[in-house]
Amino acid sequence: MASATASGSARQNKKALRRTVTANTASTTDSDTSAVASPLDSPRPSASSTSLSSLASVDAAKQPTFGKLIDTYGNEFQVPDYTIKDIRDAIPKHCYERSIPTSLYYVFRDIASLGTTFYLFHTYVTPETIPSTPVRALLWAFYTFVQGLFGTGMWVLAHECGHQAFSPSKVLNDTVGWILHSSLLVPYFSWKISHGKHHKATGNIERDMVFVPKTREEKASRLGKLVHELSELGEETPIVTFIMLIGQQLIGWPNYLMTNVTGHDNHERQSEGRGKGKKNGWFTGVNHFNPSSPLYEAKDAKLIFLSDIGLAITISVLVYLGNNFGWSNLLVWYFIPYLWVNHWLVAITFLQHTDPSLPHYTGESWNYVRGAAATIDREFGFIGRQLLHGIIETHVLHHYVSTIPFYNADEASEAIKKVMGRHYRSDTRGGSLGFIKAMWRSARWCHWVEPSEGAEGEGKGVLFFRNTNGLGTKPLKLSPPGQ
Repeated sequence: MASATASGSARQNKKALRRTVTANTASTTDSDTSAVASPLDSPRPSASSTSLSSLASVDAAKQPTFGKLIDTYGNEFQVPDYTIKDIRDAIPKHCYERSIPTSLYYVFRDIASLGTTFYLFHTYVTPETIPSTPVRALLWAFYTFVQGLFGTGMWVLAHECGHQAFSPSKVLNDTVGWILHSSLLVPYFSWKISHGKHHKATGNIERDMVFVPKTREEKASRLGKLVHELSELGEETPIVTFIMLIGQQLIGWPNYLMTNVTGHDNHERQSEGRGKGKKNGWFTGVNHFNPSSPLYEAKDAKLIFLSDIGLAITISVLVYLGNNFGWSNLLVWYFIPYLWVNHWLVAITFLQHTDPSLPHYTGESWNYVRGAAATIDREFGFIGRQLLHGIIETHVLHHYVSTIPFYNADEASEAIKKVMGRHYRSDTRGGSLGFIKAMWRSARWCHWVEPSEGAEGEGKGVLFFRNTNGLGTKPLKLSPPGQ
């Protein structure tokens, strides 16, 4: 991910096929990118990942029929046809090696960055040194932005711990991850378990845990319309999109933790029966803090409780600091940077899994290889590679082999591009500014998912984004019932 500068420079000179991400084209072109692929992914093993290679082989042997699949941009889509073994074999063996000293260095670097920034502003941005109140306010606003970036970098390192990519020691991984995430008000083990399920079911609209799109039926129901009426709706105004994005970026993360708002809502299938009668939402018990939540199994209860203890410790420290140093100070020192961390986390996750070129799958058409390829790499320049540890630039690889540490991810990503070929997705146009623009584009283009008009057989379970804004491929025109 965010590795050495020399590595980043070398990467800029390499090319890989990607689907064009412009509204006016329907072809594939070359573009600066990064990629990856492989299995052994999530923090927890599961039956769904025990025979991934054989699963891919069986699918290849069946030679299923897909028909003509068209993504939102109008490009023809082909379902991935390689195996997990192909991906893993392409990655140099040393990329799998995890170094405790290297990983701990980045932890200390990020903590030192946070501490140094606080010391400099607390010492020098004062009425005595800077008499102008507007100037001080502007500088402290900049402080919150910078601390938000450093805090997001620390969040990413805890994310490494959750995937056991931080070190070969599970105890060290979980200890560091619990401390870092708790300090950011994240329930470490609760997140780790649900995030592992996300990796086991990426792109599966029935089982995924992150940014599961609405189907055509769900979107119509939410708007109080009939299914056939969606293609006839007027354009969603830009102000509606803007308000939606503001809400998503401001409260999306805590809302997800408390209501599972963007995760699947099929809790009736929970193996122990914990999900009977439960749906996502407030006060339903479907959250990341309740040991009896249907997101978890009974054996996970002690870990959920330990996550809650971590949050309780952090909250106690914050209350002490607020009472003794002033809550207005704590607002600037911690809570506004905390909102910046939430913003970057939601933006990164949203754009890793939401793009007009990406498919989603029904349970019948999904497998691990296809789901992991339904992600996209983007580019955020120096901030992404150095401060955020490359989580934006090498996410496709991360969904194939999550145990590869971020400082080896660039090399591993380059290695798997040969295997993925046209199935690798990236959007690196415009660097950091392009990343921000992609948020608006995805919000305007990606309203719900449905099959392509020319889909056949298994292809009817390959779903693409459509919208009411008249952008890209038009939604299916369905006849009213009875006609």
